[in-house]
Amino acid sequence: MNYRRLGSTGLKVSEFALGSWTTLGGSVDEAATTRIVHRAFELGVNFFDTADVYVRGAAERALGAALRDLPREQIVVATKVMGRVWDGPLGAGLSRKHIFDAMDQSLKRLGLDYVDLYQAHAPDKDTPIEETLEAFEDLVRAGKARYLGFSNFDRDPALARRAVAYQKRCGWSRFVSSQPRYSLVDRHIEQGHLAFCHAHGIGLIVYSPLAQGVLTNKYAGGAVPAGSRASGKFAHFLTLEKALTPENVAAAERFAAWVAKRGGPTCSQVALAWVLRRPEVSSAIIGATSVEQLEENLKAGEMKLSEAEWKEVEGAIAGTLARAVKTPKRASKRPAKRAGGARRRR
Repeated sequence: MNYRRLGSTGLKVSEFALGSWTTLGGSVDEAATTRIVHRAFELGVNFFDTADVYVRGAAERALGAALRDLPREQIVVATKVMGRVWDGPLGAGLSRKHIFDAMDQSLKRLGLDYVDLYQAHAPDKDTPIEETLEAFEDLVRAGKARYLGFSNFDRDPALARRAVAYQKRCGWSRFVSSQPRYSLVDRHIEQGHLAFCHAHGIGLIVYSPLAQGVLTNKYAGGAVPAGSRASGKFAHFLTLEKALTPENVAAAERFAAWVAKRGGPTCSQVALAWVLRRPEVSSAIIGATSVEQLEENLKAGEMKLSEAEWKEVEGAIAGTLARAVKTPKRASKRPAKRAGGARRRR
């Protein structure tokens, strides 16, 4: 396992984080959760990500139970606050009251005295960002959170800039991580957010690096395999995050054809390695419903491709690879005299 600094901090996290979005406490039972979490730790994963809203707290409870036998000082536990976890007007958001109450409940479910990384799960239009940041600072001073981060703030660049500037102006603990979507079929953060995070020492913890499984090519030809996310109660996330679209399915089919020609790595391994090639990425979040799936995906950390090969991968996704391959053949049909003239001009 390779380890990377979380942004510009001294915290070393495994380049793969085990997530729990729809798996732990959801599609994976308690016994399997423990096996997966313990095997991940054995293989060097020290970073475990969850959120209070995942399966309405069930993910935190499942992760907490699985972590109970692991050495606390050797693991990094991250959770998030903002989504609805109880009914009524106070059951969601980034108000001071909700943040404090949500933290206490998260710690209880996780069975911990503190979390290593506490993240705002998404912007909250109903709460001034200054109120949120002051509450977060107080949690750090109370010893309930060691580091702070945000997730999905790439959707509101102006708010992200304002938050970081306010923390700096107040001399408060700063956001050290950002958790956005990022994959071969979703590269929106390359349009500004990556540069913003780099400039402010914020590490990227990217989620859905396999586009919720679409890049494994399991949905080729419109198939919906039994046991896949699209066949279960979490299928709506594929639509909500615009992962399972005809365009992405077609891109995954082209990608799978390129991978098949190499005869070695899997689609998952290539897609994960592509994400990790960016130095701004501190860790990529992976989900697992079995130990076997976990072990296969972690092998992506051993993959090395040349820059030319990565261009081919991106070309396959974009559908431009075939056209690029044909270009030399068209050029070769030029008259010899014209080609020679071009050589003399060069």
